[in-house]
Amino acid sequence: MIASPSPTGRDVLRTVSISEMAVSRAREEVLVTYSLGSCIGLSLFDPRIGLAGLLHSMLPQASMDLEKARRSPAMFVDQGVQVLLDSMLALGASRRTLVAKVAGGATVFDDRGLFRIGERNLAMLRKVLWKNEILIAAQDVGGTKARTMYVSVATGRVVLRSGTEQGEL
Repeated sequence: MIASPSPTGRDVLRTVSISEMAVSRAREEVLVTYSLGSCIGLSLFDPRIGLAGLLHSMLPQASMDLEKARRSPAMFVDQGVQVLLDSMLALGASRRTLVAKVAGGATVFDDRGLFRIGERNLAMLRKVLWKNEILIAAQDVGGTKARTMYVSVATGRVVLRSGTEQGEL
């Protein structure tokens, strides 16, 4: 596991799978999403009310497949970010106090750069956050490595792991 992101050291991992999101106030929880390659992992944290959210989106735009977007809005960056943000705002978060951290957007399985999904995901993420007046506080994006992203609900601390490397975002 990771170097204890929760203050108690008694972490309860809650997995956010591909095309999913989660929002939590449970201080003992650590939200985790695995294998962020070209996908985007977005952590939002409101320290004022102790609310954390994590999104794992795989494609940039819902218009690519409207039926899939209807069934799974978190699959697409444009819809997923907005749904995560709206969910957190409904629970009392404020755009002014949200801390956004991002990982992923790598180039994997696309050696010739034909699809550029990671780049397109990052561009869409930045566009939606900018439209919502949210700046990115920290990021580890691009490259060719997959990442695992852990978010402490208690502190908002984000830890990334890639292979044997681990560090705080």
